[in-house]
Amino acid sequence: MKKSILIVIIFILSFSSSLAQDDAAELAKKLANPIASLISVPFQNNTDYGIGDWRGTRNTMNIQPVIPISITEDINLITRVVLPVVTQYNITAPGEKQSGLSDAVMSAFFSPANSEKLTWGVGPALLLPTGTNDFLTTKKFGMGPTAVALKQANGWTVGGLINQIWSVAGNADRPDVSQMFVQPFVVYNWKSGAGLGANMEWTQNWKASTSTVWLNPTISAVTALGKQKTQFVVGPRLNLAAPDGSKADWGWRAVVIFLFPK
Repeated sequence: MKKSILIVIIFILSFSSSLAQDDAAELAKKLANPIASLISVPFQNNTDYGIGDWRGTRNTMNIQPVIPISITEDINLITRVVLPVVTQYNITAPGEKQSGLSDAVMSAFFSPANSEKLTWGVGPALLLPTGTNDFLTTKKFGMGPTAVALKQANGWTVGGLINQIWSVAGNADRPDVSQMFVQPFVVYNWKSGAGLGANMEWTQNWKASTSTVWLNPTISAVTALGKQKTQFVVGPRLNLAAPDGSKADWGWRAVVIFLFPK
């Protein structure tokens, strides 16, 4: 498995020369910015192994379209949806399998169109009970604030994203939701468009007093498949903290992002 991942890494890095250097560098810079004025459709696949007491496996495909809308000359609205498609084995009980949609999170960031020193955005986040399996949904509608801020200079992007969601409606028999998500990130991009980075994903369940923390180191490359500009990202996933009985031994992430520059 580790040898296969190494081959994939070398394969991805070889793509970096497929675009003109200036185009690749500019696209890589925008992709490192979650609220850049760039239409993109990422397909982020996370596969995690050795979960919990039954050594379960979970595969989560996050479909994450990002669409910027120009509100005025000075303000952009960046809309982002995360829709998870989940398949899991031996998680709820030995020999049990669940698959289907999980709950979606929709965010909207109001951001200055021209920010030179610090790029930032704030807005609402919504939890949508789109899950198609009882084990994959909260059956709750939720809302709360979200914010992102980052600095870009000399190939570096350093920043963070946060949201807090509270349930406001839904199935009364299900537990209420009060959940915070924090994602600090750092990326360095070369002029070829290749990048090396990492993010941490911390989910805090205030109702259950539990924390889930993942560290995701990645490498990336920007290329063109015919006329379609694309970014590939791959890397391991390290489960640093999880509720009792749900920690994974290890995992990996692979992302394909289709780009539609304005």
